[in-house]
Order: sequence, then structure tokens, then C-alpha cells
Amino acid sequence: MMRSLWSASSGMLAQQLNVDIISNNLANVNTTGYKKSRAEFKDLLYETVKRPNVYQQGQGTPVGLQVGHGVRSSATTRDFTGGNLQQTGNTFDLAIEGEGFFMVEKPDETRAYTRDGSFKVSLDGADRYLVTSEGYYVLSADEDYIVIPEGYSDISISGDGLITGLDEDGTPEEIGQIGLVKFLNPEGLLATGNNLFEETSASGEYQLKEDTTDAGYGSIIQGFLEMANVQVVEEMVNLITAQRAYEVNTKAIQTSDEMLAQANNLRR
Repeated sequence: MMRSLWSASSGMLAQQLNVDIISNNLANVNTTGYKKSRAEFKDLLYETVKRPNVYQQGQGTPVGLQVGHGVRSSATTRDFTGGNLQQTGNTFDLAIEGEGFFMVEKPDETRAYTRDGSFKVSLDGADRYLVTSEGYYVLSADEDYIVIPEGYSDISISGDGLITGLDEDGTPEEIGQIGLVKFLNPEGLLATGNNLFEETSASGEYQLKEDTTDAGYGSIIQGFLEMANVQVVEEMVNLITAQRAYEVNTKAIQTSDEMLAQANNLRR
């Protein structure tokens, strides 16, 4: 069997994955806080026909002879560079400028992390809690739920996440502080959907911002949302490149098939 058949077929599979990832990026171009992904590939093992060795007395192969066997997908890397900020004017729309993540608690009481700051106030019994669009509790710097008292007005949120407002008497009061975390390797986070990430051994444990002087957590901007960091033109160029690479690999398979057919016809 010709090596080129398997090499080209691996190339088609790799480019199919590439198109899948690019398409997902384009589909989420308007998703708040979305971080684009890209596929990474590595070449497969090589068949060594002749090993390279020192050329002496008219013998030797200084560069050797190796034949590759195609390509394989090795990883999908997520780009955590910041997206553009869009002003909304909503009190509980928050964007993080720089690194850092918001902490949320899911219904099964597990932690998740997000860059999507489109928060809401949800009534749970007699208390009003700060939650995500899916109803997950946003956690404070004390890793607890954030309660927004009823009757408070002019609520403002500082760059460090400190929430203040005017009580019913017009007296300024501190309500709570939104927690920010960071990771040693954010690319190691596991995306779980709904704009959420989960901690893994590859990402390392989360590091909670405990002091205003702590660096690397970014700054919260009230009344703004972070848009996806997907560049449509760049993704379209990548899509065309992947499509052409897929097409070239199909041509290689067709050529290999024609060569095999010609070899079979020699017997007639």
C-alpha cells in the first residue's frame, strides 16, 4: 500500500478538525467573554530507509533517507487575550480588563470560572443574590454568595470589585466585594460550555485575589462587557487555508489511486 494514501488521509482528518475549530470560533463571534481556539498538529513517525552517517571512502549518506507518514492533531489551544469592551450602561454588566476570572458556583456546588460578566440579581427567598445569566451564584472575595440588599440605589463597583450603594437613608454602605482569581496556566482550563471553565491539574489551583496590591488579576470595569476575541477576517483566512489544504490532500489520494490503477494494469 502506498504511504501517500495514509499520509493524505491523515491530512484530511487534520484539516477537518481545523475547520471544526475555526467554525466554532466564527459561531461564537458575538458570545460574551468567548476565547478563540486553534488546532495544533504534529508530524507522525518517520520510516528510516537509510540512517544518516559520516561520508567516508566513497560511502555513507550524510543526510539519510526518511519518509513521513502524515500528521496528527496534538492539542487545541485557547487564546486568552482580551476582547474588545462594549459599553452597555447596565449596573451589573462587568468586564475584566487584563487577566483574571470571576468565580461562580453551579447547582451541584462545584466551582467554575468565567470571563462573562453579564450578571443579574435573582430573588431567592427573602434575599437578592448576584447571579450569572444561567442563575449560578457569583462568589465574593470571601468565597461566599453576594447579597444585594433591597432598597439600595446608586450601586457602583470599583476596579477591585468592591460593591457600594446608598441605603434607604441615602448613606453610602459597602455591600460586598466580587472575587477575582487567576491561574498559573489558564490554557489548561477545561471549557464546559455556558462560558464556563473548570480547574484541572494542568491549569493549577486557582489563586484568589486577597489584597488590592495583588497583581495579575486585572481590573473590573462596570457597565461594560467583554466581547469575543475572535477576528472574523483572520478566521476566514484560516478557513480558506484549511479548505485548500483539505482539497490538496484529496488530490494526493486521487493521484495515489491513479498510480495504483496504472500499476495494476501492467499485469494485463
